[in-house]
Amino acid sequence: MPIYKPINAGVSIKASASDLLAFQWETNGIVADFVIPNDEVQMLRVSFDRPCIVRLLDEMPLSTEDDETPNEGLVPEHFAYRLEGARFANLQSSSWKEISGPVTHYQFVTGWACMDVLTGSSPTFSIIARSS
Repeated sequence: MPIYKPINAGVSIKASASDLLAFQWETNGIVADFVIPNDEVQMLRVSFDRPCIVRLLDEMPLSTEDDETPNEGLVPEHFAYRLEGARFANLQSSSWKEISGPVTHYQFVTGWACMDVLTGSSPTFSIIARSS
């Protein structure tokens, strides 16, 4: 059964009103920028500084997997989670997880996109200016 553990992103984001603006692979990790609802000047940057396995879904209501169990810990309109026991993480390469481990599954939810990240690092959250 997937267990969702809400994490604090440092800013209040109503998940259904946010979206993924940009995603970029870095030398040793990733950077993803998300809409801060009702803020046209700033955005939330989520970054990881170690190798990652990433899944991006652009239609959040469409499920790609069915764990056939309740989703424990989901909070309405919450943006960032640490997950335990989800199928996405369980199905990834055991060799990669052992080499990169211990690894954690993170999920970032918006009204238009969902980003799953499996990595050995913790997310870094920062507020940055939107480019024009």
